[in-house]
Amino acid sequence: MAPGWLVIVALVVGLAVGVGVTAMLFVAAHRNRAAAAVTAGSLPSGIDAVLDVLEAPAILVDPSNQLVKASHSAESAGLADGIAHPVVLAAVAEVRRTGEPLERDVTIERRRDQPRHLHLSAALVGARHVLVLADDRTEAVRLEEVRRDFVANVSHELKTPIGAVSLLAEAVESAADDPAQVRRFAARLSAEAARLSNLTQDIIALSRVQGAVLVEEPELVGIDGVIAAAIDNNRVAAEAKHIEIVSGGARGIVVLGHEPTLVTALHNLIANALQYSPDRSRVGVGVTRRDGNAEIAVTDQGPGISEEDQERIFERFFRSDPARSRNTGGTGLGLAIVKHTVANHGGEIRVWSRPGQGSTFTVSLPIAGAPEPAVPKSAPEPAAPKSAPAAPPTTTAPTGVSAP
Repeated sequence: MAPGWLVIVALVVGLAVGVGVTAMLFVAAHRNRAAAAVTAGSLPSGIDAVLDVLEAPAILVDPSNQLVKASHSAESAGLADGIAHPVVLAAVAEVRRTGEPLERDVTIERRRDQPRHLHLSAALVGARHVLVLADDRTEAVRLEEVRRDFVANVSHELKTPIGAVSLLAEAVESAADDPAQVRRFAARLSAEAARLSNLTQDIIALSRVQGAVLVEEPELVGIDGVIAAAIDNNRVAAEAKHIEIVSGGARGIVVLGHEPTLVTALHNLIANALQYSPDRSRVGVGVTRRDGNAEIAVTDQGPGISEEDQERIFERFFRSDPARSRNTGGTGLGLAIVKHTVANHGGEIRVWSRPGQGSTFTVSLPIAGAPEPAVPKSAPEPAAPKSAPAAPPTTTAPTGVSAP
């Protein structure tokens, strides 16, 4: 009988424990419902609806610093997952302590994203809830940093030609009695003035394409005409170095865009290739259709670009070889202009280069109308110079040259 009694005792004890756990869960649920009722009762009516339609990032925090409600844009701004962030909690705590609204600029660091720069406005809602509104100023901060860098770079770049012009003017004045010296200084003065003019024109061009998002009122533009105009603009420079410009590939391709800016972009790429190619060499301009895009590849036989510099060649004023770039008259803005122009036309630019093997830039632009049949990946690139380096077979239209 002993085993039977043990079984009965175990059942009784298990039943008692089960009843106790159930009672505890019931009490906890009751308390949660009561707390929720108190919370709901303490909030102004309609606050949920306001947060649902509010475009600005906003969150509502309860007395225990738990997120009660968030607007749709709060998560993208980093505010919904940033309530545990010290700067947000500090703002909430200060509002509770003073009872007064506050405004504060904060930066929320995110693991997988760029830091978000927010202007917080926080105030009490009801007894102890705090409403936090945020104005996402991340893009404004980024643009301000770009503006400051741009002004600093421009100031630095303008100092050299302006200083040279000033010194040469003094030299001309001091050598007034020596006609040969005057002619020599005057020639250098003209060169510096031309350099200053080119830099000013590039700065104006960059400011125009950098401020645009997409081309307004685009027109149908023939790639054949763009290439012909860009090559013609570089004819004198090519003849001066006895460089042959070879063009070829697909013809009759039409894109949507602004023809003058596309001509300027391709002109910069060809001028860039001419500057860094040795005398009596070739520069290739080839066109292919690929996956509904027109790909224009400009290949040179220059010194090539290191892998580290390839990541920076589209930056404003960056030069992989500053001394050589200044000798060739480059401003360091040509590739930045190309990058923004191509982006404004919905395209992209790529670079392939190897030190000592030349470089190739490829501009890819969407073809107007129905996409053309895709070219097999193994198809050869047209119009590459005979002695120019070929792109790796896994790369579509290689690209690369140092910034002009």
